[in-house]
Amino acid sequence: MLLLYNFGPKIRKDFPKGLTLTEFIKKRFGSGILKLSLFLILFYLTIFLIAEVTAIAFLLNFISKTPLWITAGITLIICLLYILRGGFKLSIITDKYQFIIIAVLIFSSLILILGNLEISSFELIKENSPNLLSSKYLPNYTAGLTFFIAVAATNLFHQGNWQRVFAAKNDLILKKSLIYSSIITFLIVFWMGYAGLISHSLNSKVIPDLAFFELILSNNYLLIISLLVLALALTLSTIDTLINAISSILIVNGNQISKLIFRNSLKKRSNYIIITLSILVFILASKGYSILYLFLLADLFCCAAVITIFYAFFKKKINSKMSLLSILISLFSGILFFPSMDFKTSILVGNLLPIEFFSSIIYNNLLFFSFIIPIATQLLFIILYSLRSSFK
Repeated sequence: MLLLYNFGPKIRKDFPKGLTLTEFIKKRFGSGILKLSLFLILFYLTIFLIAEVTAIAFLLNFISKTPLWITAGITLIICLLYILRGGFKLSIITDKYQFIIIAVLIFSSLILILGNLEISSFELIKENSPNLLSSKYLPNYTAGLTFFIAVAATNLFHQGNWQRVFAAKNDLILKKSLIYSSIITFLIVFWMGYAGLISHSLNSKVIPDLAFFELILSNNYLLIISLLVLALALTLSTIDTLINAISSILIVNGNQISKLIFRNSLKKRSNYIIITLSILVFILASKGYSILYLFLLADLFCCAAVITIFYAFFKKKINSKMSLLSILISLFSGILFFPSMDFKTSILVGNLLPIEFFSSIIYNNLLFFSFIIPIATQLLFIILYSLRSSFK
């Protein structure tokens, strides 16, 4: 949100009638990086959509053993029924009411969780999971930095955020809303993270995707219904934003994606693609893949391009060929270190090369290196580009 606070007004000034980030990318870099960026953005938004539908399906299965495919199907149908008809305006309206529900229920969860503990939450974590509070525990830092990079990178490529940047009445309203949003987001994420520490301290084998919900689950039917309302509000609020984001990308950049498919009737054709995509999301969400792993994979793709793309906000004459090379090499290097689903090996570490070839710092922190290496690669390209330009 704070990065959007700086980038948002600038891009609104350059594109007063803009709709997407891709318009800026096309102007600065041309069609080559635009097409690559479209792939990265659509891939991220699709993975995000799969993860959200999987999340609500997981929760209902956890509570009532409802098959994943039933929840996934119903959730997608509900969203498609009102979003394909009402579009972005309806998403904004529903977000307002969904946020009120989310705020009330999360505040209630704070009272419920902290009130049910036999000892203070901090003492519980300190007693059962002291390493999570230790200043000497390296994963505390690598995990924190990894997720900071991942979340910042992907949210800068999130078309749902840019829709709201462009939709703001003026820059003052935009900046105020981003400040309020960043404060609210910080408080919610901080509480969710802290609840995760409590959950892990009570049960070290807890499923991370369900850690928060396991803390407040009981046989109280009113509580279970409240949980489902919270989960549905969270999920529907995100899913309708994602569907609108994908739809706007398809409409604005349809000709760059495929002139054959989008030669006319952009809105209608984008709706057909959204429905087709929803079927794919339904199939994959029904498989129950790890939500966290899906998010991290999408994060990596955006991470490999974020420095290069947004550097162009300050350097308008950046070389497009070098930028494309920077993104591709960064993406390739990140994929080499990106961990397998058990987080113990990667394509390079433990497969192409024996794990013994690498330091324990590397193979114990594969996720961290899979994100930090693409960032470092892009920064190296920028330094080389700057040096090259200064000698001309």
